[in-house]
Amino acid sequence: MSTLMSGARMLLECLAREGVDCMFGYPGGVTLPFYDSLYDHHIRHVLVRHEENAAFAAEGYARSTGKVGVCCATSGPGATNLTTGLVDAMMDSIPIVALTGQVSTKLIGSDAFQEADTFGITRPCTKHNYLVKRLEDLPQAIHEAFYVASSGRPGPVLVDVPKDVFQAQGHYQPVSTIHLPGYKVFTEGHTGQIRRALQLIKKSERPLIYGGGGIVAAGAASELREFVERTGAPAVMTLMGLGGLPSNHGNFISMPGMHGSYAANMAMSHADLLIALGVRFDDRVTGRLAAFAPHAKVIHVDIDPAEIGKNRAADVPIVGDVKHVLGRLNRGLEEAKAEPEQSLAAARRAWWEQIRQWKLEHPLQPVTSDSEIKPQHLMAEIDRLSNGQAIVAADVGQHQMWAAQLIRFNEPRLWLNSGGLGSMGFGLPAALGAQFARPDKLVFAIVGDGGFQMSIPELATIASYGLPIKIVVMNNGYLGMVRQWQELFYNNRLSSVTLDCFPDAEKLAAAYGFKGKTIEKPWELAPALKQAVSEPGPYLLNVKVSPLECVYPMVPAGGAINEMVLGPPEPVAEPVKP
Repeated sequence: MSTLMSGARMLLECLAREGVDCMFGYPGGVTLPFYDSLYDHHIRHVLVRHEENAAFAAEGYARSTGKVGVCCATSGPGATNLTTGLVDAMMDSIPIVALTGQVSTKLIGSDAFQEADTFGITRPCTKHNYLVKRLEDLPQAIHEAFYVASSGRPGPVLVDVPKDVFQAQGHYQPVSTIHLPGYKVFTEGHTGQIRRALQLIKKSERPLIYGGGGIVAAGAASELREFVERTGAPAVMTLMGLGGLPSNHGNFISMPGMHGSYAANMAMSHADLLIALGVRFDDRVTGRLAAFAPHAKVIHVDIDPAEIGKNRAADVPIVGDVKHVLGRLNRGLEEAKAEPEQSLAAARRAWWEQIRQWKLEHPLQPVTSDSEIKPQHLMAEIDRLSNGQAIVAADVGQHQMWAAQLIRFNEPRLWLNSGGLGSMGFGLPAALGAQFARPDKLVFAIVGDGGFQMSIPELATIASYGLPIKIVVMNNGYLGMVRQWQELFYNNRLSSVTLDCFPDAEKLAAAYGFKGKTIEKPWELAPALKQAVSEPGPYLLNVKVSPLECVYPMVPAGGAINEMVLGPPEPVAEPVKP
């Protein structure tokens, strides 16, 4: 028997049936009917201080759990403020459902107060979107939105609901089936291609496993670990894939790419087989594409057929869910297990010896100083405290790269960062969403002094809900990564990158009712971090670091990934006067 209810109540019933327990949003005029119904509902609504941060918080929730994150905004500016978060989720394949209010259907197209073409604006930055003009279409749209967001290659889906649809009364009937004829998800992988992949793996002398965010999205960490151990191959994990293979695993090299390690980039440049799993051959990994992995055949596994061959042609393309495909590859390796021929075994031992040599030549290691706090020292101390188990949400810039290089992640879904879009202001609200999702976890928000000031309003949200997030500001007084590029490639002409005014951390935190501190001496660092972690509530630690430190290794724009700048240029000696 169907139940008579308003569209707003119907929407909440759909969310409950999808297992939603928490959503992030900001109310407004046309969403008032929805918020009125929410008043009596069990779903928790977190009031953020800016709609963009609602989307980032929903991402933090989704990235740390694998569940669909939900955010909500009103029409017009509320909806447009979500857009950056939607693009961010689209670039990084994060499942979120965004609910927006719209002016009443009879006013659409009339330039009514707070009207914007949300459907048109968000079409290119969502996996799919809906404008629901009839109450009877609302349940189907909501359930389809969750299915599309979470299936196949995950991504953001937006549902735009006019005010009169929220207010209308109708009989709710649960949606039992989702039928989308034009939407196909390939999961298993082609049997013949899997067989070809196994043959290449068996013959390869210098194999390299190249894992990405798809490993995390598919929940394929255990399958990847088994695959690594069955093949004995070394593995690199991209910025988005960190934690997909434990950082303390013996076969893990490090992150490759623009700021990847020397060993990882040299391994990619000399491998004879790249086993690419849930990656998209992003330009930040490949460098100059024509020079990328020139000796390697490529096995490419991805659930999105559009990614296969998009940047690098695959010798063995496999369209499928990487978890399923790895399971089949593991079974194939088990069935065909045999000791490799003597010459092949020797070649693989030599390959491992070469990789170990590269790691010794230019290791990623903390840099310390007796007079100032080095950024690398800060990340090493956070790593020591987290022990590969804490959730770390990073903003974008130098601190993000140092964190990725030096903090270990021994599980998936611990490392949250804006990879593809590089959205400043992401770190703090993403940490907020993650702390709601996983209250049992220690959560760090590692932010720069630039990105932090884009998301300061969320200190109010953190204080309001008493979230025990440890906010660590790596404060170098600059937009650090932009300054680094201006120094290295623009003759050190530092243009509009100086951040010469930063609030007093202790007073700022106290204004919101929690503790904070500023430190600038190396010997203060370990005890200050220990104090922050032991504090039961939120804590703001402002760490003043070396202002002119650069992130190395670095692949210059347009360079091949084996053409790394490994450190600052040597000073030019003064000519000796005769």
